[in-house]
Amino acid sequence: MNDRAELDRLIRLGHPCLSIATFEEDYALALVRDVASGLFRPLWVWSHSGGVQRGAQVYDPPIPDTEDPVAGLTHLAGLRDQPLCVTLDLAPHLRSERPLRALRNLLRRFGETGSQLVMIDYQQELPPVVAQCATPLHISLPDEQELEQLVRETLRRIHRDRPIEIDITRSGLRTIIKNLRGLTRRQVERIIADTVVDDRRFDERDINTVLARKRQALHTSGLLEYVETPVSLAEIGGLHRLKQWLAQRQHVLGDEARSFGLSPPRGVLMLGVQGAGKSLCSKAIATAWQRPLLRMDVGALYDRYVGESERRLREALQQAERMAPIVLWIDEIEKAFASAASRSTDGGLSQRMFATLLTWMQERAAAVFLVATANDIEALPPELLRKGRFDEIFFVDLPQRDTRREIFAIHLRKRQRDPAAFDLDALAEAAEGFSGAEIEQAVVAGLHRAYAARLELTTEHIRTALAESPPLSVTMAERVAALRAWAAGRCVPAD
Repeated sequence: MNDRAELDRLIRLGHPCLSIATFEEDYALALVRDVASGLFRPLWVWSHSGGVQRGAQVYDPPIPDTEDPVAGLTHLAGLRDQPLCVTLDLAPHLRSERPLRALRNLLRRFGETGSQLVMIDYQQELPPVVAQCATPLHISLPDEQELEQLVRETLRRIHRDRPIEIDITRSGLRTIIKNLRGLTRRQVERIIADTVVDDRRFDERDINTVLARKRQALHTSGLLEYVETPVSLAEIGGLHRLKQWLAQRQHVLGDEARSFGLSPPRGVLMLGVQGAGKSLCSKAIATAWQRPLLRMDVGALYDRYVGESERRLREALQQAERMAPIVLWIDEIEKAFASAASRSTDGGLSQRMFATLLTWMQERAAAVFLVATANDIEALPPELLRKGRFDEIFFVDLPQRDTRREIFAIHLRKRQRDPAAFDLDALAEAAEGFSGAEIEQAVVAGLHRAYAARLELTTEHIRTALAESPPLSVTMAERVAALRAWAAGRCVPAD
């Protein structure tokens, strides 16, 4: 059911108070206007800056002295003819006792007269006594059909102001529309406008521009962040069992596999030594399946307001679902939910957040493949490791000799060096116990050494760098050994 139909249904059912938390105030207000017009109901709007105004199409002059929340709510309570009333950004004022009392009086009055209130706020922070009687209405993100309409309308509006040239195939337009999924209507309009503002053209070359601007928009939200992935699995050393697992399931994502009796894969948990390549595993999955990779910063979800952190987590998960099919990466998940495994001092916030995540993992229907990475197995709540939460639990160990050789070759090629000019076997032997990240840093350190001496990089420069920096497997040998012992028989080796 779309937003307009759902709002109409709730109004017809007689809900005295509806609550809409959204950044798209204009869109939400247009929905209310449309429903009020269809039901032949008078519409009144209150805001702190404008007071009470008639708001059917354009605002009439405000009622004098109604800007104060108490005065505005008191005036709305006295209206006749069963109006549909809207408040804009009222929620912050309800922290004070007088506005809260005035709202409760209004809702009691509306219950008697049949009038109804729609509260539109930029965030949900209602007092419990109000939240208990307010029916929430969640504004959806635009689907592909609405996205295409938004793109066309935005281009027409820009063209009327100053002509633009449009030269794009239907396939190119579909690609742009898919790249816009997960954004609000306002973000879509702004991205399309920014894309054509300089060259006054809209064509196939704008596909990458749209994707880049989408990354910026998501990064600004602080919830989900686009992550660049390698163009080929050849850029990722080792992980042969993981790559084989991915290849077997690559074609399970379509409808043909469903008719065969297979469900789409849901996710994997990556355990392993720090720097061994768990992050690369996430990128390998996105690369192999040609899906966008989004990283959730769980630390940014925590908020000082009660209930706000859970709402931000639900919002991030809902946004991920609307952008499906994607790969969702939660890095170092044990740091975010570690206190959920024991009695915490955060008032139960971690437990509630963790319960929200587990419920979503179990019940989601959208094609969101979850990749969670962890370094400390003892900090993970046992519920997360239960069978059914993930399709598989992989252990990413320190690379073996052949994989180390492969990693050296990859990082030398990335820095415009021919691997054939180096003794890769000797380097692989010298790097025993080193993680992939430590191998990369040894190559970088060797480059610094060669550059300072005004020499070309040689095998000896890298071997010296390896000898001067002991690996984590030596400095934290006990912890690495304990992690390996736990993973034996419990996890599938990624390599």
